[in-house]
Amino acid sequence: MRPELAERLSRIPTRPGVYQHKDEAGKVLYVGKAKNLKARVSSYFHAGRNLDGRLRIMVSKVRDVEVIVTDTEVEALLLENNLIKSLKPRYNILLRDDKTYPFICVKNEPFPRVFSTRRPRKDGSKYFGPYTDVRSMNLMLDTIRSIFRLRTCSLNLAAEPIAAGKYEVCLQYHIKKCDAPCVGLQSREDYDKTIKQVEQLLNGKTGGLISLLKDEMQRVAEAMDFEEAAKLRDQIAALEKYAERQKVVSGDLADRDLFALSLDRESNAACGAVFQMRDGKIVGRRHIYLSRIEETPEDELMQAVLERYYTESTFFPRELLLSIACADPELIEDLLRENSGHKVTLHVPQRGDKAGLVRIVEKNAELMLSEHLIHKQKQTEGRVPHAVEKLQKDLSLPRLPRRIECFDISHLSGTDVVASCVVFIDGQPRKSEYRTYKMRTVGNGRSDDFQSMKEVVGRRYGKVVEENGPWPDLVVIDGGKGQLSSSVQALVDVEAYGKFPLVGLAKRLEEVFFPGDTESVFISKDSASLQLLQRARNEAHRFAVTFQRKQRKKNTLHTELEEIEGIGPATARKLLRAFGSLKRVREASETLLSEEVGPYAARLVREYFDTGENRSSETDH
Repeated sequence: MRPELAERLSRIPTRPGVYQHKDEAGKVLYVGKAKNLKARVSSYFHAGRNLDGRLRIMVSKVRDVEVIVTDTEVEALLLENNLIKSLKPRYNILLRDDKTYPFICVKNEPFPRVFSTRRPRKDGSKYFGPYTDVRSMNLMLDTIRSIFRLRTCSLNLAAEPIAAGKYEVCLQYHIKKCDAPCVGLQSREDYDKTIKQVEQLLNGKTGGLISLLKDEMQRVAEAMDFEEAAKLRDQIAALEKYAERQKVVSGDLADRDLFALSLDRESNAACGAVFQMRDGKIVGRRHIYLSRIEETPEDELMQAVLERYYTESTFFPRELLLSIACADPELIEDLLRENSGHKVTLHVPQRGDKAGLVRIVEKNAELMLSEHLIHKQKQTEGRVPHAVEKLQKDLSLPRLPRRIECFDISHLSGTDVVASCVVFIDGQPRKSEYRTYKMRTVGNGRSDDFQSMKEVVGRRYGKVVEENGPWPDLVVIDGGKGQLSSSVQALVDVEAYGKFPLVGLAKRLEEVFFPGDTESVFISKDSASLQLLQRARNEAHRFAVTFQRKQRKKNTLHTELEEIEGIGPATARKLLRAFGSLKRVREASETLLSEEVGPYAARLVREYFDTGENRSSETDH
């Protein structure tokens, strides 16, 4: 870490707030929020922190950190949301903005109008939606206009012009669609009462609204105001007809929001779906698309969906049902309590009716993500990314490198030697085609990257020759001339040499070599083509290291138990499954061990650990 960055980190306060990671040019790379700014920001630069590939690359580019202090974490969340929308940082998960969808607006003005808009403004107005189905929004507006008498004009209905008699009644009054507040025939108090009923309907509270109107109808009928009672009767009939069209899915008539998440790691995209349930009925739905999700855990993606939805919502139910838990439920509960004034609980149902409801939302999330990806594929079909075209030009390749395959070797001091092959199609990773290999010719205790590379390339393209494809347009070897020469020999052995271009990418100076060339190919360090090669190389390295760690962990877990004379791999696995870790096996009594593997094996295990012979210093996994 650079000294100036370390000094900057030392001055960051321990307050809640928002931080911005910036590169050398001052461009914002990432925006995040924190309850404790100093702890969160410093954690990115701890050597032991396990960051995913996206964040590792981001951290390597950070040259400065800017922080904004807030009073609470909820304030930080709202500020973070606004900054991400305006700055669109490269390394944040991107959530597609739903502002292209229409909202129903209850305007902040005397005698408020109710209309649709695609541009919500922070002017004190109330916005309901967004409506992903425009037809359902228009149905709602038609229902409101058929039930309630509201003005549709844009006149300034302040007290002064009304008192001055500036306006005249219009056709809407004569056809009984408006009660003419413009000429003082309807009081503001009476109009606001109607607006409250409209808001109840927009929030899906048809049952409560019908009950209120029935009570009011009874009251005015008893007062002999039969004209007003007839108007209320017509309103109730229209509301009951509208309520019949709403699908009842829950018998307890509760208000809930139901969330589910669908992911496609290969396409680097996800979709969060939310169904709005009011009085036990589904009254609306919304979906939020996420891109650049990389290896972000599912709970963090769910957190992002909840944060985006509730920083823009106007209604807050008392219960949220989630398909998976979110990363920070306390923050969501605080946000909802602060905005609603009541407690909101988050629940991940495992069985019963509620779990069934969430499964419905999950199926819809899967469907919406599938449709989104198909639409996206049609938009980009036949379009070749600039980086791919530039790579063909910079390396003078015979054809566009639309399919790139890249290899890397990973080991730990010569042990657990493995290899990876990653595939990029049109500049994007195709994770379903990634492959890992355990070395057969290079054993534990000796490291030979040249022989390892020869083996994995030979195995890969020996199979491709047998199956006649799919053939790559370019193969990238992570390493210098030695690894490249070994790869050439492997391709010659399987009769695949010459069927596709082959290059080596040396780490030290990021040089690109062709087989047999003494000089590297010059590619500008900021070229899109070199960045594409680096992405492929880094992904191959990440994939190989991940696989190598899994193998090492697997071997470490089983080693000590299998060293006990009389205990085989099957018994060792059974013990680990039963007790969860080597430490718990070591601490278990002979009686407990006997229940799992029988008295003979239990006695062997207990004697081994009690005597302390060959005791390993392995940590608990």
